[in-house]
Amino acid sequence: MSTATATATNLGFLTILRDGNAYLGGYLVTNSWGRPLEFRLSSPVQPNRIQQILYGASLEPYICGNLIGKTLVEKTATAAEVIVTDFPGAHDLRLSVDVPVALINPAQPEIPLSSHGQFASDKPALASLKNRLGNFDCAEPFGRIREAIAEARKMNVAGRFSTG
Repeated sequence: MSTATATATNLGFLTILRDGNAYLGGYLVTNSWGRPLEFRLSSPVQPNRIQQILYGASLEPYICGNLIGKTLVEKTATAAEVIVTDFPGAHDLRLSVDVPVALINPAQPEIPLSSHGQFASDKPALASLKNRLGNFDCAEPFGRIREAIAEARKMNVAGRFSTG
């Protein structure tokens, strides 16, 4: 394995948009410089009233982490070393994937990435990643994802988008 390969880091960025009662996800994989490698967009997921009643407080983490997040990650051809999300309901994606899923507060990006409560063992990997990335702004890609989602919705398209 070359040094370039050994130090290469792909990062995943998952955001969820809520539109009324529907949830829509966007997932961007970048290299460590923030250049896009792959982008995926989910179809809207709109739970019905019976699902809202039966799932209760667990509905949003289930929809965002399992239905949307897990599906987007599984359909993506480009693997990420770490996935960062800015939507607390998507943090439960960590229960379904084998890589750390970090929660960031875009309003306070200087605050360290938070690991999932059930995966304290992710903390050293997240700290190491933050050190390797240096001044990389982990909150910035979320603005690009939101803009891409808005553009895709105007075009009435969903799915995978080539970045190169």
